[in-house]
Amino acid sequence: MADIIFPHQHILGIEGMGPDAISTILDLSESYVDLNRQRDKKRSDLRGRTVINVFFESSTRTRTSFELAGKRLGADVINIAVEASAINKGETLLDTAMTLNAMHPDVLVVRHPYSGAVQLISEKVECAVVNAGDGWHEHPTQALLDALTIRRRVGKLAGLNVAICGDVAHSRVARSNILLLHTMGAFVRIVAPPTLVPADAAKLGVDVYHDMAEGLKDADIVMMLRIQTERMRGSLFPSQREYFRYFGLDAEKLKAAKPDALIMHPGPMNRGIEIDSDVADDINRSVIPEQVEMGVAVRMACLDLLTRNVIANFDDDSSKGGAA
Repeated sequence: MADIIFPHQHILGIEGMGPDAISTILDLSESYVDLNRQRDKKRSDLRGRTVINVFFESSTRTRTSFELAGKRLGADVINIAVEASAINKGETLLDTAMTLNAMHPDVLVVRHPYSGAVQLISEKVECAVVNAGDGWHEHPTQALLDALTIRRRVGKLAGLNVAICGDVAHSRVARSNILLLHTMGAFVRIVAPPTLVPADAAKLGVDVYHDMAEGLKDADIVMMLRIQTERMRGSLFPSQREYFRYFGLDAEKLKAAKPDALIMHPGPMNRGIEIDSDVADDINRSVIPEQVEMGVAVRMACLDLLTRNVIANFDDDSSKGGAA
């Protein structure tokens, strides 16, 4: 394998990851996009390595993407069904981490409903850890695949105007995207009703709009978000019908953006609530299917880079770090 410098043992978030590290992941991902489009998609780079997917929250899309990524690189991939495991029998998170560590995996991919849980696990194990989403905190590989999708279509990230619209308050996807886009030189604005704007919006360095026409003006990228009712306490908007009327993306609202603005959504989509089907399925402007494709390539790159670091770190007996 060619020498690539990636200064992180874990990928816990975009926060703390500089432009060079982000570019390293995106550049390597490009080669895996090409591989995934070939008839023979199998490599042996991770042969003999073990990847364990531990999902405390269900997510068919993300888990399947990580599973495909590991298997296409030749790794042994284990999926742990948390609902049927000892975790639901009273085992603590730390005991779970110790149990997994005793199996000597090379990479743990962890999704958890509580912010900071993945960081805690990373501090207790001797392998690389990838955050597949933790609470309201971060979802770094989603932001990376979104960035790869944009870069392949537009050719750059720097200088772009990106509008992130919808349930920003409960979205780890939005937080990771804001961090990544700012790091790479893009301009980010959020468009949402006041009840769905995060309390720390000012600290995130974004412009805030409560009107779609104003928020989408001259946007290069329109990124819609899923309404996360499972994370809401009480009703934060009158009705789904009212929400779509004012904040759902349709052809009329999209006119405020640039004529060639790209449409994105991390999925799963609630059609007719967050986005109109005609807009979501626009073959010229919607890149939603490409986001799914880029997800496998980005996760292959992450597993590749982290296993290289695992080999280097533990062969050299170097100290373990907890960086993102």
